[in-house]
Amino acid sequence: MLRLTDFIIDCPDAMELAAFYSAVTATPVKESSNENWAGITFGKIELAFVPVEDYRAPQWPDSEHPKQFHLDFEVDDIEAEQRRVLDLGATLLREHTDADGYGFRIYADPVGHPFCLCRNKGVVWTDEGPSWGPSGV
Repeated sequence: MLRLTDFIIDCPDAMELAAFYSAVTATPVKESSNENWAGITFGKIELAFVPVEDYRAPQWPDSEHPKQFHLDFEVDDIEAEQRRVLDLGATLLREHTDADGYGFRIYADPVGHPFCLCRNKGVVWTDEGPSWGPSGV
């Protein structure tokens, strides 16, 4: 099974942009947020902010400065889901999984947008979405 878990936005400062969207949406920044990954949870989906070096702001509709985002999908069986997305036209770009199959793999959709299939150790699915371990972070 595949579940959309995160909508990730590249930015120069994760905590700063998370604070902005927290204020805009009147939704708190997750307590586990830090300078490398800051998130705001909306039901079952997290809006996440990740810093990138040499960030260049998008200049819509200027195609030389395109929008930057990627989607994360939590999967039960990363091998089966990989076969499925590759058959649908995705391209595997990079793998970050350990010997036990935990981690993530980065793909490009048929027009080049990145997305990840993730298999996180200890993730438990509830009616409210994913929970990692007893703290639910």
